[in-house]
Amino acid sequence: MDKWVCTICGYVYDPEKGDPDNGVNPGTAWEDVPGDWLCPICGASKDDFEKEA
Repeated sequence: MDKWVCTICGYVYDPEKGDPDNGVNPGTAWEDVPGDWLCPICGASKDDFEKEA
């Protein structure tokens, strides 16, 4: 699965790890992350992430 990078702070969303502290279970693909989820570091929206090259 692809990793996604916050263009604001550089946080990397790794689908294998998810973001369990914020309700996203490990194994959750980016497409399945809720639209209202925010970057756990800087609070950016999903729109501020891009696929890691």
